[in-house]
Amino acid sequence: MTAARQQFEDVAGELKSLLKPGEVYTCAFKGEDSDFVRFNKSEVRQAGSVQQRSVTVDLISGKRHAAGDITLAGDKELDRPRLKRLVEDLRETVSHVPEDPYLLYATDVKSSERQASNAVPDGVTAVAAVRDAGKGRDLVGVWASGGIHTGFANSLGQRNWYSTSSFNLNWSFYHQKDKAVKTGYAGFDWDQAAFDRKVERARQQLDAVSRPPRKVGRGGYRVFLTPSALQELVGMLCWGGFGLKAHRTKQTPLLKLVEGEASMAKGVSISENTAQGVAPDFEESGFIRPARVDLIKDGKYAECLVSPRSAKEFDVPTNGASEGESPESIEMAGGTLPEAEALKRLGTGVWIGNLWYLNYSDRSACRTTGMTRFATFWVEGGEVKAPLDVMRFDETIYRALGENLVGLTAEREMLLDDNTYFRRSTSSARLPGALIEDFQFTL
Repeated sequence: MTAARQQFEDVAGELKSLLKPGEVYTCAFKGEDSDFVRFNKSEVRQAGSVQQRSVTVDLISGKRHAAGDITLAGDKELDRPRLKRLVEDLRETVSHVPEDPYLLYATDVKSSERQASNAVPDGVTAVAAVRDAGKGRDLVGVWASGGIHTGFANSLGQRNWYSTSSFNLNWSFYHQKDKAVKTGYAGFDWDQAAFDRKVERARQQLDAVSRPPRKVGRGGYRVFLTPSALQELVGMLCWGGFGLKAHRTKQTPLLKLVEGEASMAKGVSISENTAQGVAPDFEESGFIRPARVDLIKDGKYAECLVSPRSAKEFDVPTNGASEGESPESIEMAGGTLPEAEALKRLGTGVWIGNLWYLNYSDRSACRTTGMTRFATFWVEGGEVKAPLDVMRFDETIYRALGENLVGLTAEREMLLDDNTYFRRSTSSARLPGALIEDFQFTL
């Protein structure tokens, strides 16, 4: 048993001993053993490691409950009195709060254990590969890697454990001023050949970035969105797009899709693929997540993500979604366009490497606006001619991934969320690139 798992089991046992008759607890354990390296000018500027463990405890008495969390020290003699104080504080709070009509937690005990193999390279190997990639160039970026651990326990005897190791390298080749090429490489198994291909592509784009920039007018253009750029568009759909509550209260941006007034292209299928993501296959109330939930299938609305609270409120079964009912392991099916032919198939148009500052310009129509960023190029005859100045787009998802979708790449990229607020994120996306006709730019 690993040290993290043992710590989880110790906490679960200690919490059980602190309960009074009629009380139930649920406990969500989160931990990481992470290495971080920051690069600038292709050299290591900062390196460090983080080991942390925390628990969130929900103390339940009838239909009343209160939750709180603490960071664990890893020493039983230090953690035991802190857990006791937490439970006592929650017990006092529970006595004053009203009943929660939408409280729902797992009572059918379903324990599980999932320990992924560790194929992440050690820090020395990773740093050497990154420094080699940056020779002769200004490489700026951050490497994050290591184990992420998640556990669930309750006083009914349920235990769920998930531990996985991953790496995430986000870097840019910087040219000057606001000119750079941003890219990344993330996953569970390091493939040096795949990394080398990414470096070579970024090098070629860096050469193109150094050319005099071009400005094109507003209007519709044939574009190719890389997986990183498409992630920004798909990420907008996660803002209430797939949750049951947003659907039932008609606040979802996909309302027209849900009600059959609009559709996407037949080749567009989006799912929550927990089995191949970084997120655990259980949620913080103890409900087990299915390996896959089809959200959009062949361009049509399929299923919702249903949290326990929404399940209680709307009297439907939960499928283990988080409280926010947002995908954590989102996946889009690939198409038939070979990635190697993307430039050729684009012909004349705009190659978009990254997007940012996205927001809804018309939520009910699923219309999104945002800006291009970093490596965006003007392409003629299947060849990159010049970098483009920053442009703003305004487009609906029903056009971009519907009537104007030319094709999706057969190859897909694994993109891990690089958010490290509080701890490393367990959100991920596996997406293709997209070739789109008449994509609207407004300035």
